[in-house]
Order: sequence, then structure tokens, then C-alpha cells
Amino acid sequence: MAQKFENDENVVTETKPEKKLKKPTLYKVLLHNDNYTTREFVVAVLKEVFHKSETDAVQIMLHVHYNGIGVAGVYTYEVAETKIKIVEAAAKDNGFPLRLSMEPEEG
Repeated sequence: MAQKFENDENVVTETKPEKKLKKPTLYKVLLHNDNYTTREFVVAVLKEVFHKSETDAVQIMLHVHYNGIGVAGVYTYEVAETKIKIVEAAAKDNGFPLRLSMEPEEG
């Protein structure tokens, strides 16, 4: 036998305030120019690790070559840190002193 509730005014409903998720801070991975790392190696790294096209990789490499520093990509902290470690290990294995760093993206 089903129970009937004639008086629903005793039912309390509670709504939770919506939590706004904050977007994670993004970080620019920066390549630093040096006089020893080959242009070919930098282009290869940009293509393989940062998934750049040949054209984009060459443009970034030339920017780094002529300006001393350039952005390889923009990622969350963990991804940026991992990519830096991968590239620096590959550079070391190939005898290159290629240096990378990261900084928070503004905006």
C-alpha cells in the first residue's frame, strides 16, 4: 500500500553554490640560443617533442637563433616541466648544451 504525503512543506531542499573551476596557470616553455646546438637538432626537438610542423619548427628555431630566446609551446606546469626534462636529456645524450626554461604565461 503506497503512502500519501499531503503536506510537502516540511521537505527541505538545499542547493549547493556552484563551484567555479579556476583554469590552470599555463607556462611558456622557452628555448635559449647557444653557439653549439645545431639548428637541425632544435628543429627535430620542436617537431618530435613539441609536435610542431616543419615550417613552424624552422620559424621558431630561426627566432631563437636571431633573438636569443623563443617560445616552444605553452602548457600546464607538469607538461611543461616534463617536456623540458625530455629535451634536456636528449640534448645531453647528443652532446649539446641546449637550455630550456619556463615562465608563467601572462593574461
